[in-house]
Amino acid sequence: MDFAHSSRVEALRAQLETFFAEHIVPNERAYLEEVQSNRRAGNAWQALQTIEKLKPLARKSGLWNLFLPRSERAPQGLSNLEYAPLCEIMGRVPWAAEVFNCSAPDTGNMETLERYGNEAQKDRWLEPLLAGTMRSAFLMTEPAVASSDATNIQCSIRRDGDHYVIDGLKWYASGAGDPRCSLFLVMGKTDPTAPTHQQQSIVLVPADSAGIEVKRPLGVFGYDDAPHGHMEVELRGVRVPATNLLLGEGRGFEIAQGRLGPGRIHHCMRTIGAAERALELMCKRVQTRVAFGKPVADQSIWHERISQSRCLIEQARLLTLKAASMMDSVGNKAARAEIAMIKVVAPAMACQIIDWAIQAHGAAGVSEDFPLAYLYSMIRTLRIADGPDEVHHGTIAKLELARWRPAD
Repeated sequence: MDFAHSSRVEALRAQLETFFAEHIVPNERAYLEEVQSNRRAGNAWQALQTIEKLKPLARKSGLWNLFLPRSERAPQGLSNLEYAPLCEIMGRVPWAAEVFNCSAPDTGNMETLERYGNEAQKDRWLEPLLAGTMRSAFLMTEPAVASSDATNIQCSIRRDGDHYVIDGLKWYASGAGDPRCSLFLVMGKTDPTAPTHQQQSIVLVPADSAGIEVKRPLGVFGYDDAPHGHMEVELRGVRVPATNLLLGEGRGFEIAQGRLGPGRIHHCMRTIGAAERALELMCKRVQTRVAFGKPVADQSIWHERISQSRCLIEQARLLTLKAASMMDSVGNKAARAEIAMIKVVAPAMACQIIDWAIQAHGAAGVSEDFPLAYLYSMIRTLRIADGPDEVHHGTIAKLELARWRPAD
């Protein structure tokens, strides 16, 4: 496999590196201060100007909507393999991807609309998402069931004449706290009597529909991720036109699986960037501290940890690139083993490296003076989000066992 970057990607990579050096890294402190200031003022749930002022610069630079392949509405979109090194750079700073309109869950929702939406749905919802003038959320997970098995979903989507009526309780709806969030993609059951994987459907629901209550933000290791947020959302008798159904009744599980493939690999790409950032901070820290009479960097345990970190990153990057290449060449379904493998490998790799980096920083590692504690909270969550490790291990094992199943 040839993972060499094209001249176009190399140029974009250089542009993005420069943008980071000039605009992202110098604004990390300003971002934190704005979040804290908004919280002290009693309104954490508002768009952050630190990010908003950078978006026009990113768009003018051509660093916009790079994640979406094969779309006439976003012709600048790259293939998965081309996007990988750029997404990795974005992963170095947790909030950076939004500057380039490349942040979850909007990326997954835009891909879903592009792949499964009709032209009217794309005109109404995809265009403003691509323009960055609105945000969206994907409502699948529910507190009352094991949502790692999407067939457990209990939210009801009932046909009533020319409308659907939705009743259910969702939680960890990422992005639903943002005041610009105007669209919910809601997964629920339209026919509980149908075959297991044909019971679910996905409906496009305006976030301001009557009967929707955003009940509370849910913390992730104590972080509320305002203004993005992970919200608990109740839908009571919410009515939407039947034309808001995505693709067709009984196609929800299919759509959700199609949505998760690219989203999973984007997370892995960003995770590698986070691991690179942690390794960089670790190396810098151990060279500036003296313990027990000699520099920490001279102590052999740190040699081993730094070496292992580099090995782990390179292994994960190669597997990510292989998965991205297969998604481009043979499709997401044929690449499902590689997608599952990297979704297991990348977060585990980054968690370990960030943990070592925290250890190298001592008390500073768990403070907000460095990004490590927050990076750890994000990456550790990825071992649950978009399918827990156990589900991906199950997928990998089933495919591997099938290779060696005895002939009847």
